[in-house]
Amino acid sequence: MSEIRGVITAMATPFDEDGAVDEAAARRLATHLIEHGSHGVVVAGSTGEAATLDDEEHISLLAAIVDEIDGKATVICGTGTNDTRHSVELTKAAAEAGADGALVVTPYYNKPTFPGILGHFEAIAAAVPGLPLIAYNIPSRVVINVSPAELAELAKIDGVVAVKQANNDDLEPIEGMALLAGNDDVYLRTLELGGAGGILVASHLVGEGMREIWDAAQAGDLERAREIDAKLRPAYDAMGFVTNPIPLKAALEMTGLIPHGGLRLPLFELDADQRATVREALDAAGVAVN
Repeated sequence: MSEIRGVITAMATPFDEDGAVDEAAARRLATHLIEHGSHGVVVAGSTGEAATLDDEEHISLLAAIVDEIDGKATVICGTGTNDTRHSVELTKAAAEAGADGALVVTPYYNKPTFPGILGHFEAIAAAVPGLPLIAYNIPSRVVINVSPAELAELAKIDGVVAVKQANNDDLEPIEGMALLAGNDDVYLRTLELGGAGGILVASHLVGEGMREIWDAAQAGDLERAREIDAKLRPAYDAMGFVTNPIPLKAALEMTGLIPHGGLRLPLFELDADQRATVREALDAAGVAVN
């Protein structure tokens, strides 16, 4: 099994003009990502619009990407929902479809207490022995923050191997689990803390640069890593100036990496001024657009 470390791209899900999942475009995008710096991809995460994929689309897309990458890189599947039973079944299906790991977000909307969160991860881990689980802490989307002390409790569960930390204020090493940056702007900071890498968005567009940051950090050349990071900041910022993946989808269409930048409602495409903001940021980061 591939290691869960390095530049891992939270992959967008291409849709065709009718709003159906475009698996052929997804295959091409996955290949591009692996050829341009990514050590692996996450399929059907937040960036992949998992919230509007049904289970059949979810697993079919995963199977297509596993087949396309064919063992050359890590393939992780987003399987967390706000229903433990559903999360268990989706994680089991992802394991059967060949995922190297599962990204499990804190249950949203229900607003569970920590014992419920602990029980949620225990149930999933028990259902898929041997499949590495990555806890996903993102209070900006799910309301609840899982504190570093609580993450350390989750790390005691056999199978919970890492955290995607998307709360920059709580970014710190966690005993018993690998630390992955959940936001592009703290990717370098995570590496400086000895973290395992990041699950990233701008790596769709500046993946080679983000891989250079990784390589420089692993070689102990943090000065070089910081120089590259500073040049890529406009791309990081552009991917989050409105809700992800809205700007990303526009950027992927502008760069020709996907044929159609459509989103599923309730997400809505950028207006002309917002598209201009994305273009300017990509230009500042040295990314060619059509």
